[in-house]
Amino acid sequence: MFNKTLLPQSVAREIQGMIQSGQLKPGEKIPSQREFSLKFGISRASLREALLTLETLGLLKTEAGRGTFVAEPSRAAPGTSGHMAPWRYSDSYSVFDVFQTRIMLEGEIAGLAAGRLTKLELDKMEQATKTMEECWASQDLLANVDADLEFHGLIVSACSNAMLKALYQTVRDQVTETQRQPIPITDPERMRQSIAEHRRIIAALRANDGPLARREMEAHIRNTARCAGLEP
Repeated sequence: MFNKTLLPQSVAREIQGMIQSGQLKPGEKIPSQREFSLKFGISRASLREALLTLETLGLLKTEAGRGTFVAEPSRAAPGTSGHMAPWRYSDSYSVFDVFQTRIMLEGEIAGLAAGRLTKLELDKMEQATKTMEECWASQDLLANVDADLEFHGLIVSACSNAMLKALYQTVRDQVTETQRQPIPITDPERMRQSIAEHRRIIAALRANDGPLARREMEAHIRNTARCAGLEP
């Protein structure tokens, strides 16, 4: 039984495990929100957040008037038959706007973080990138994205401009969603490229080369947007 204080991410991880173990089978309708809320001992609001995360990652699919189902597997060849979930923030910002903002904001943040990251922080970025790689191989999609978020978060924490850091926090939810959104249509080659891009960003930051770190981050986010079919 889950403690009520646990975050939706913990519940999402448990449900992902149920899918991977076959306890919840492809095409199967998941239990009602009431039943799941009782099972995990959480509020329906927290459960809905967990389910939305899993839907964005392509593990669940909601059909109007029918309910939420375990998505049919497309992981043998990611990117061939997956589909992206509806954009959660369409009532405020388009996904294009968020990617465009990320390019400007995170590119500048990366440039200003150069020379300010400790060896320990850079090593943590290396480990996060390795974790991304390993979790993609095992299809632990939640952990893959968590490692990606840690990588970007470490750079933000080292930015020398307090206002840019604060601006990033105001759009963090939307930024996080663009890191999850393309996952269902990401093929293995694109993930390999993304991991290589992370390592180029780390190399630029290790060299204290702000302009290069900015360019590498901008290119990384543009390439991620292209994976989602966008050209910001």
